[in-house]
Amino acid sequence: MTKNKILLIGLLVVVLLVIAGIAKVKLSQADSDSAVSAAYQVKRGPLTISVMESGTIKAREQIIIKNEVEGRTSIIYLIPEGTVVKKGELLVELDASTLDDNKIDQEIRVQNAEASYINAKENLAVVENQAKSDVDLATLDLDFARQDLKKYLEGEYPNELRKAEANITLAEEELTRARETLKWSQTLFNEKYLSQTELQADQLSEKKKTLDVELAKNNLDLLKNFTYQRELAQLNSDVSQAEMALERTTRKANANVVQAKADLTAKEAEYKRQNDKLDKINDQLGKTRIEAPANGLVIYATSAQTGGFRGNVEPLDEGQEICERQELIYLPTADSSKAEITVHESNLQKIHVGMPAVITVDALPGQRFLGKVATIAPLPDAQRMWMNPDLKVYTTEIYIEGNGGTLRTGMSCQAEIVIERHPDALSVPVQAVLQIAGAPTVYVKKGDGFEPRKIETGLDNNKVIHVLSGLEEGETIWLTP
Repeated sequence: MTKNKILLIGLLVVVLLVIAGIAKVKLSQADSDSAVSAAYQVKRGPLTISVMESGTIKAREQIIIKNEVEGRTSIIYLIPEGTVVKKGELLVELDASTLDDNKIDQEIRVQNAEASYINAKENLAVVENQAKSDVDLATLDLDFARQDLKKYLEGEYPNELRKAEANITLAEEELTRARETLKWSQTLFNEKYLSQTELQADQLSEKKKTLDVELAKNNLDLLKNFTYQRELAQLNSDVSQAEMALERTTRKANANVVQAKADLTAKEAEYKRQNDKLDKINDQLGKTRIEAPANGLVIYATSAQTGGFRGNVEPLDEGQEICERQELIYLPTADSSKAEITVHESNLQKIHVGMPAVITVDALPGQRFLGKVATIAPLPDAQRMWMNPDLKVYTTEIYIEGNGGTLRTGMSCQAEIVIERHPDALSVPVQAVLQIAGAPTVYVKKGDGFEPRKIETGLDNNKVIHVLSGLEEGETIWLTP
């Protein structure tokens, strides 16, 4: 690096240092002048702490008439706004063409459901009758089977047994007689009084009677060992089969009755459901004609609604499409009025129910109306919060004293809620007070500068704040520290 370059750089550094010094002096002078120009002298005087909010005039007592027709529908008749109506007078008539078509279709469904219900009721009666007949028949078959068993055991079998035993007795007696006859015939044959043929006939008769005895004994054994066992098994089986048949018939009959009853219940429920739907359609048709529930002045809901999204709704008119539960008409029922305002959350702790308020109406310049805070909403306005999540305002109602005969629903107004009135108090601008370490602090002039001082403050009205202690009248503070 050459010597000339070193000298040039050194000269440039000196110039920069001089310029920086001059600028510092100028800035210090400017700050001093600014501080002097931004000073504020503490004063004592009347002080009113209030909250000022805009709102709308509404009737204190009114009937809100809403559309109760489901879905969306159109207005085909609308009474002019401002009309004084009497109870029962037609206010709004809605398009009912779709409901008329639905009513015809629903009446057909009701008739079909009623026919099915009647058919199910008659079918239940038939099924119950058939079930009783089947069960009675199965019961009768079981009784007959049991009687057959009893008849065989106590009647037929003993008779057959006695008959078989009697046959044996008779056969044995006849055999005895045949043997005696044969013995006598043998004697006569030996003495030549009887022929060979006659003797052989008696011998044959004796053999026949012997065989009859054996046959009768065999019949008795067959009756006891085979016929009785077979008949008894058959009759017992008939009784068992009849019992099972009765059980099957009873179960099947009960199942048929239960099914028929279930079908009847379902058909009855369907018939009732279709009837309810028809009643609902008729009810909806009745709601297409909206009549005045009381005497009053007609005010469109769209004229009375203000603020946010609701303030931009299309005015109510014939041919307009409306939705269910939409407010249509406000019908004031008394002359008393109220101001509906929204209070920002920052002012919510300052006000409470019963505080006095002064209302001015844009349309009535020079007139002032007195009122009191009547209600404060416990939750922020959902519509405003939806439009702007960072904005939380609470709907507040102020009841206006007197009947307010010149006030009309929908008028814009300003409401000043008076929180405190002080005839003689110290106050300073709110921008002069800082929060330092959680304590309100102002900068008080001392000599050529300002020094911080903690003070005790009361409420503010967004312009000045009430000073309770820490400052004296005439002291100078920094207005914008």
